[in-house]
Amino acid sequence: MAESGAELKPEVMDVAGSLTGTPDLRSVLVTSVLNLEKLDTDLYRGKHHWVPRSQRLFGGQIVGQALVAAAKSVTDHMHAHSLHCYFVRAGDPKVPVLYQVERIRDGRSFCVRSVKAIQHGHPILICQASFHMLQPSPLEHQFTMPSVPPPDALLTVEELIQKYLSNPNVTDLTKQGLNKILANEVPIEIKPVNPPDFQRRVALEPKKLFWVRARGHIGEEDMKLHCCVAAYVSDYAFLPTALLPYPNYRAQFLVSLDHAMWFHSTFRSDEWMLYECESPWAGGSRGLVQGRLWRQDGVLAASCAQEGVLRVTQMTPSKL
Repeated sequence: MAESGAELKPEVMDVAGSLTGTPDLRSVLVTSVLNLEKLDTDLYRGKHHWVPRSQRLFGGQIVGQALVAAAKSVTDHMHAHSLHCYFVRAGDPKVPVLYQVERIRDGRSFCVRSVKAIQHGHPILICQASFHMLQPSPLEHQFTMPSVPPPDALLTVEELIQKYLSNPNVTDLTKQGLNKILANEVPIEIKPVNPPDFQRRVALEPKKLFWVRARGHIGEEDMKLHCCVAAYVSDYAFLPTALLPYPNYRAQFLVSLDHAMWFHSTFRSDEWMLYECESPWAGGSRGLVQGRLWRQDGVLAASCAQEGVLRVTQMTPSKL
């Protein structure tokens, strides 16, 4: 957080390539998390900001940074419409990531880019991204957005935790876990539609809904940037959807194997979007999750899919 004061703020170049004189008002996702340093043509370096408790790099950041690198190599009239990524190795939070872009194809309507995210001389993620020149079509349809309370009627995760912590019956172990969540400086805001009960572990359907948006201001200037931020957002709390039916099991090893995303309509990632997540299948120590990001006006903005490793251990009665 920048210190307040009347002095003029220095100009910075953000990931969208535009100058802003008020970086303290801009989303940290723009000014830091997804901001890449150019080393050479189609070669960039990214740093890390929020690291999960697993002490591995957050997959959403690597996907988002890879899409930023790919987007820098296409013209302004080309917009991201899909990406397909494989997580090859665990990311090391102690060193930066290099992003090497390969220009696979430049067509009149579509451009394809391949991006390798590299650490210690080896790829940790391989991403294929495709860009499309927007074209009108008489063929248009989509699913119907779920009917849920608007974001203004719901509490953020932080507000919910504070509410639970004010309950004198909350155990010390629960308080410890909730305070760890509060200590995380995650650059996105979340409002669950059906808030979890942090004290009771019950089996739930493998579905969840929550409103989500980037913290801070991004603006309307670059749809590519909003797609990169949405790629970051889409990986947050996604795979754990597959664990909802199993309250008596604790994740011992939870890691994404791949991540795919399709962008359908224009949207603002700094405005509330409804993230609809569901897990249609789990088995063989793997789980599949699917997601849809909806604008508040009911337009389907993006779809996502991910498979991950789910290795669990049964909890003892004392820890349930």
